[in-house]
Amino acid sequence: MKPLLFFILFSCSIYGQSEYPQDYFRHPLDIPLVLSGTFAELRSSHFHGGLDIKTQRKQGLKVYTAAEGYVSRIKISHFGYGKAIYITHPNGYTTVYGHLKKLSDRFEEYIKQCQYDKESYEVEVFPHSEELLVAANEVIAYSGNTGSSGGPHLHFEIRDNQERPINPLLFGMKVKDSKQPYVSAVFAYPKDENASINGKNERTQLRLIPQKSGDYTVEKITAYGDIGFGVTSYDKQDLAPNNNGVSNIQTIFNGNKSIEVDFKRFSFEETKHIKRYVDYNYYKTKKSKIQKLFIEQNNPLSLYKDVHDNGYVSVEDSTATVYKIRIRDYHNNETWVTVPIEGKPLVVKKDSLIDESDKTLIYSDQSTTLTSGLITVNFYENTLYDDEFVDFEVNSDTLFLHEDKIPLQKNFYINYDLTKYKSEHQDKIFISKLYGYYKRPNYIKTTRKGNVLSARSKTFGTFALAMDTISPTIKPINFQDKKWLSKYRYLKVKIEDDLSGISKYRATVNGQWILMEYDYKTKTLIHDFNDNIVKGTKNELKIIVTDNVGNSSTFEATFFRK
Repeated sequence: MKPLLFFILFSCSIYGQSEYPQDYFRHPLDIPLVLSGTFAELRSSHFHGGLDIKTQRKQGLKVYTAAEGYVSRIKISHFGYGKAIYITHPNGYTTVYGHLKKLSDRFEEYIKQCQYDKESYEVEVFPHSEELLVAANEVIAYSGNTGSSGGPHLHFEIRDNQERPINPLLFGMKVKDSKQPYVSAVFAYPKDENASINGKNERTQLRLIPQKSGDYTVEKITAYGDIGFGVTSYDKQDLAPNNNGVSNIQTIFNGNKSIEVDFKRFSFEETKHIKRYVDYNYYKTKKSKIQKLFIEQNNPLSLYKDVHDNGYVSVEDSTATVYKIRIRDYHNNETWVTVPIEGKPLVVKKDSLIDESDKTLIYSDQSTTLTSGLITVNFYENTLYDDEFVDFEVNSDTLFLHEDKIPLQKNFYINYDLTKYKSEHQDKIFISKLYGYYKRPNYIKTTRKGNVLSARSKTFGTFALAMDTISPTIKPINFQDKKWLSKYRYLKVKIEDDLSGISKYRATVNGQWILMEYDYKTKTLIHDFNDNIVKGTKNELKIIVTDNVGNSSTFEATFFRK
């Protein structure tokens, strides 16, 4: 027990020390800090870059700067963080505030001037260091639900001078959390064909036995060869029911550390490799994320520490060994999982080998081009993590390219030759990905060069050509033609497109461009009369909406204001 005890004491003392300034940054809201999302939490395609702070299901709460500094960036977009403001501080860190409803008056005036100058709702600006100074405890914005937000909350980040997000809780912010992380599943993985778990040469779920202490044991397994393990684990805080991410996972084999995964900091460049960290096949089929506690090839994540044999353990014949998993949250509540292992080589049945003769082999370290009929698919080097056999089948203009169960590092490229299509139809054709039981086409960004349509995708699936000849619809929400709107602050219009989706819109009053904010979740365009652009009594409104293949609709109306 001495090596294990020393390791635990040493790691606890190191973990308790902080290289980050304490009490420098304040909590950005003036309500208790309750989280719906934690730092580095596992999302579908990335690690979460900050904290999602609950706003009591409301919008419009005051958002304070975490410390003095200057506004170094403002980005307004339909998706992503929506309305976001970035504050750079004298100590070199930058704080980020996302999904905002609006900015404070002086910043709102600044960014609206940029929007009117560029005649665009979506803008991104980088003020110089003396342009927009911010005092400590200054209200910089109001919380909202803009961008790709699933409900009202504030997304808050702290980044270092290399733009790497860091867990804000490391800077002394407190969340009420006395609960241990919990574990819902444990798995064992054979590294190669010479390894087995309970007589199988495949991923094997182990029987988890909860203990009164909150820890877990696993029913004794028989194993042989090099084995890796995976765990499905979450954390909960005291004041929220959300399943959040954990802070640190360590594994110990016979008292010696095997691997540590530390969710303290990462770069945006590596966050896409979450597909290599989780068991992607299991996630896509079972909708549950297994965290693999071993490192496979082409895994560039920087989250790993003190790695021995890439996290795999070697189980020999006629041995009795113990594998332990230690899981901690951001407040050092911890849970242990104990896996007793009996070393026993067993004959692994090979009758269930999959016939790959009808599949296409794509090498991860080579470029590959697949062609059938008028369809070509290009895979560049390192698109895949591993060499893989994939299904490739073309039926007319439908491309079946495996199921979305294999993780990809980069996009592959699909090209359709449109020679057989009438020229008058070609402009309305796009490449779609088919989803759901009814295989409804969903637009993916398509470009055209001559008679060739091209698109890219980072997931396998079924793709097909689709044609959109129907223009978007535009309907007024809170007004009618030739009505007085003197008592209204907002002008609201609903825009929809049934197939390829909205690409752009433009609104003018009396020939002058007006800012209309687009909320894709409610399909609504909104103009704020407080912009003081509309000053006449009689006003001619004109809105033009264009979809992704160029179909366009125009809405015109007259309204009056005093």
